[in-house]
Amino acid sequence: MPDARGPSIRIGIGSDIHRLVAGRALTLGGVKIPFEWGLSGHSDADVLIHAIIDALLGAAAHGDIGRHFPSSDKRWAGISSLKLLEKTVAMLRAKGFEVINVDATVMAERPLLGQWIPAMVRNIAPIMAVEGERISIKATSAKGMGPVGEGEAISAISIALIREVDSPVLQAE
Repeated sequence: MPDARGPSIRIGIGSDIHRLVAGRALTLGGVKIPFEWGLSGHSDADVLIHAIIDALLGAAAHGDIGRHFPSSDKRWAGISSLKLLEKTVAMLRAKGFEVINVDATVMAERPLLGQWIPAMVRNIAPIMAVEGERISIKATSAKGMGPVGEGEAISAISIALIREVDSPVLQAE
């Protein structure tokens, strides 16, 4: 927490990728998106939320999603990743941190995701106790390259900025 260098502002980066499979729902940012394929994984396999969780945990130097929610633990089987995000934000708060903002990009050849992004932001912002304009979600394709570009997977990357709750220098916004 605070030391001679001043208040603590931290940045974390997260990423995730899951294979597309038949017989599963496609959930991104907590939104069920109509599509013929879903993402394979232990939870709901929401790559966007997983990348955000890893960015938040990384910013707090608190490990990664696999450390806190391992696929070997049956408690997390099929769970909504929004619930995992809630638990992650609670961990950060317990360490004295709050979220300032998150920026994320989902990479998928299909489906086109633009119409679903506002709903994703509406799902994520209240969990992190920030205004929607502090959550940036973008979508892009891999231009036909690699497993994402070939339509075999969807991936996401995220960056998160957090700060100490009791940082007097930072509270004067």
